[in-house]
Amino acid sequence: MRLLIFGGTTEGRLLAEQAAALGAEVTVSVATALGAEELAGLSAVQVLTGRLDQPAIEALLSGFDACVDATHPYAKIVTAAVRAACERTSTPLRRLLRPASPAEGTVQVSSCAEAAAFLAKRPGNILLATGSKELSAFAGLEPKRLFARVLPTHESLSACEALGLPHRNILALQGPFTLKLNEAMLEQYRIAWLVTKDGGQPGGFAEKRAAAQKAGAVLVLIGRPPDSGDSMDSVRSWIKEALVCG
Repeated sequence: MRLLIFGGTTEGRLLAEQAAALGAEVTVSVATALGAEELAGLSAVQVLTGRLDQPAIEALLSGFDACVDATHPYAKIVTAAVRAACERTSTPLRRLLRPASPAEGTVQVSSCAEAAAFLAKRPGNILLATGSKELSAFAGLEPKRLFARVLPTHESLSACEALGLPHRNILALQGPFTLKLNEAMLEQYRIAWLVTKDGGQPGGFAEKRAAAQKAGAVLVLIGRPPDSGDSMDSVRSWIKEALVCG
């Protein structure tokens, strides 16, 4: 069985490792070099690096028997392209989707633009833990209020500089982060508002939420885009069945 996994996530790496151990010929497609780094050490897995549009995905699928979309819950453009490409090529597909987190006690908004509009009317420092691609939504806010926690890449730093953030307000680190580290950051920078997405357990959402509560910050949660998928156990069972039948 030739299996193509669209990854770049913790569960994508785990599934690739387990599928290869079961006997599948596994290839993982990731968008960035950082995503490829996370797959280091998986000698039985081939890694493809680079962003792909739908036509490129369709062409790639010709060499595979099945596909798993294990991208981030907020990667709606990629997920839509993978789904459409698999439909056009009649490639069996499963969406591996991490469970959503409880949202009680948070300010829930539908987008970063809505979060920015909400925060524009309220004072206090803001920690943006949304990813560098979303930073431009906060361009209307005073830069000195904003602290961005982003991946340590040129792309992320450029996005922070484009927003006009003071360099001391750029926290270039790779998570997920512990409760203590989250809490220390919130206290160090006197954060009143923590803006984040629901990355579930792999994204350290519970630690962010607990840290905000302990530090007296309000967590502003960007809602997930509509999606449906399967658990890790379900996808793994599907792969096992395909290997037996194949």
